[in-house]
Amino acid sequence: MVGAGDDLAAIARAIIDGSWYMVLGTADTEGRPWVSPVYYAPSGHTELYWVSSPEANHSRNLAGRPELSIVVFDSRVAIGEGQGVYMSALAQELTGADLERGIEIFSRVSESHGAKPWTLHDAGPPEPYRLYRARVSEHWVLDPESHPNQRTSVRL
Repeated sequence: MVGAGDDLAAIARAIIDGSWYMVLGTADTEGRPWVSPVYYAPSGHTELYWVSSPEANHSRNLAGRPELSIVVFDSRVAIGEGQGVYMSALAQELTGADLERGIEIFSRVSESHGAKPWTLHDAGPPEPYRLYRARVSEHWVLDPESHPNQRTSVRL
């Protein structure tokens, strides 16, 4: 667990930088919720990239409603010691120059974790995957000094 006196923004940055998976919270055009864990590559703390099939529920949801919530957390910590970063964001499937920049970021991070390199060809037709980016507008963490622990907004 993070000490009570630690800077909450530093906690959020460490969680985003140290994790490999995030959970996307999406909704379809009628408002039915769906959550999906995905491997991600951060660029700073406000742009998060992932690769998915455009046919996946979360991808179809984002095509019709780009607003999403995200949580990143370490599920291996002891009970009562968990901490996560909660985020609001807008997501989109990338094309053009955004795709070129994004695939370089995604490939660099995923290769550092032992995965294969990704190219533009890997994230477009006829291949089954596309590259997505979430632009985060708000971050929150649990404040260990409040009782009960309250979500506290942090600026990253």
